[in-house]
Amino acid sequence: MTIKIGDKLPEGTLAEFIETETEGCTLGPNKFSVTELAKGKKIAIFGLPGAYTPTCSAQHVPGYVANADALKAKGVDEIWCISVNDAFVMGAWGRDQKATGIVRMMADGNGDYSKALGLDADFSKYGMGTRSQRYSMLVDDGVVKQLNVETNGFEVSNAETMLAQLA
Repeated sequence: MTIKIGDKLPEGTLAEFIETETEGCTLGPNKFSVTELAKGKKIAIFGLPGAYTPTCSAQHVPGYVANADALKAKGVDEIWCISVNDAFVMGAWGRDQKATGIVRMMADGNGDYSKALGLDADFSKYGMGTRSQRYSMLVDDGVVKQLNVETNGFEVSNAETMLAQLA
């Protein structure tokens, strides 16, 4: 079943490549409970099929990086990018996109979290296996407040749509 507005985020784990060691976070890949991370925060989450893919690299991530200050001015505490890639790839892609410290590049290595959301997609015909659909959602204290799932292309999951929904 696909997650919908009003639902709580499912339990699950995502990984993030940590560039700077801090208390509780070692250098390299760290696993995090989505429930714990979302507690008490307003988060703009966007999911996409894969790191370094054309639309994802040219439009999706850059749009959230460019609009991060505007999103935060409207009450967003964090911005997450979720993709079915490993934490090493997501960390490198975040550096390449100049997203470090702006967008949390969250790895869903086996696609388990995308499946739990009901937002997984079969990209086998492109040689990519199971991936994430392209979507965005606004989550407040673990509850989905907005959900924008793409049906054809890149029209509703962009940062500009998310900003308009926060108005």
